[in-house]
Amino acid sequence: MYAPPCATRGTSWFSGRRAAADRIGGKRRVLGQGTRGNAGVECRRSRRPRYRPVRALARLPDNRAVTKTTVLPRVGEISAGQAAPLYSSALRRAAPALLAYAGVRAVVLLTLFVWSAAADRDAYQLLSARWDSLWYARIAADGYGHTTRLADGTTHPDLAFFPLLPWLERLLSAVGPMDAAAAGVLVSALASLAAAWGLFAIGEHLHGRRAGVLLAALWAAMPVGIVQSMAYSESLFTALAAWSLYALLTERWVWAGSLAALAGLTRPVGAAVVAALWITAAARLYRARRLSPRVVAGLALAPLGWLGYVVWVAVRRGSWTGYLDVQAEWGNGFDGGLAFARFVGGYLTGPWPGPLAGLALLLGVALVVGGLVLCVRAGQPLPLLVYAGTVVLLALCAKGYFGSKPRLLLPAFPLLLPPAVALAGARTRTAVAVTAGLTVVAAGYGAVWLLGSGPP
Repeated sequence: MYAPPCATRGTSWFSGRRAAADRIGGKRRVLGQGTRGNAGVECRRSRRPRYRPVRALARLPDNRAVTKTTVLPRVGEISAGQAAPLYSSALRRAAPALLAYAGVRAVVLLTLFVWSAAADRDAYQLLSARWDSLWYARIAADGYGHTTRLADGTTHPDLAFFPLLPWLERLLSAVGPMDAAAAGVLVSALASLAAAWGLFAIGEHLHGRRAGVLLAALWAAMPVGIVQSMAYSESLFTALAAWSLYALLTERWVWAGSLAALAGLTRPVGAAVVAALWITAAARLYRARRLSPRVVAGLALAPLGWLGYVVWVAVRRGSWTGYLDVQAEWGNGFDGGLAFARFVGGYLTGPWPGPLAGLALLLGVALVVGGLVLCVRAGQPLPLLVYAGTVVLLALCAKGYFGSKPRLLLPAFPLLLPPAVALAGARTRTAVAVTAGLTVVAAGYGAVWLLGSGPP
């Protein structure tokens, strides 16, 4: 940080006791009240900020952004008595982001409840007992083994759903006065706050506190953000993925691998978190020609959740392609986007207003791809680029029910970093106005969507 030299006699830089404040490492100290020399003369003395520097994985931000980052110590570096105050301080620092996130979500949920009452519908039932929520609650109550047979003869086995959310639902319903559906809503509520905190931590680490707050608020105000409050696994997965990536950015490889393993037990796209760790480690190995034991341990832990469940399904089905067979029974699979292209083409060549819907789909895809390009051009760290690119690739290039694609893109939060950084550099009233406008859109769209076709 630049500190002006001491003023010479007769040319005081400060007159009287004028002070300027600056923030270093999350703490405020007063500058300009240095050692007084002759009358009217004051000096500004800089002090080295007290933080542990973080080794860059792609490109370091400027020093001011780094000094604003709250870097928690590694496990084992502090005693149990020291841990509570440190983490309490981190929670207080994240409070504006959590409050912004909760405020946006409150507006969205209030709109849903009012709209549902006007339509004579039960908003709580919409959040806790529809579509995937029913499958998770059934697994939590009875375990795996249920298969639904449709009128056309196709089958939908429950093995398509990863186990971490139903495990948590079963645990909470066993120890508390609630059923599995209510437990799923509670898990999503808590996990969404944890996800917002993780997004804030990443945004603050890379671009400062203001960007972190706006990143959490923008994620809350996504048009399909209503899913964050449903008994679905998106909030839980995003929380685990965000904290895994934050641990990776701050060189905590064992934590990153452990959280990646839990993310792999939550959704199939957990493979994106594993890919972020492995490709980042490969880049490091290429540069440094060696990997530390902590890195190796993190890499070994990362795939255990995703791979463990896939292998378990293979053993249960008696085929090494067991999980792929399950997905095929649901009509899902990876075809490079051909089925989605035919789906969009059908709208574009169909009767009116089909072409309008097709153009809207093309615009949505362009926004997603354009956001990914902006992330690359902004020099985002390699782990975020790999993670976001893998999530987008799996969402857009998989066949299946195409109405679920907006929901599948919900965990791709690095796409929101460029607009969050742009708003962070704008005036406060501009950032508030944009966030408020997006909140109104999310509230209206979420209510109409959930009361209509909704997320499958």
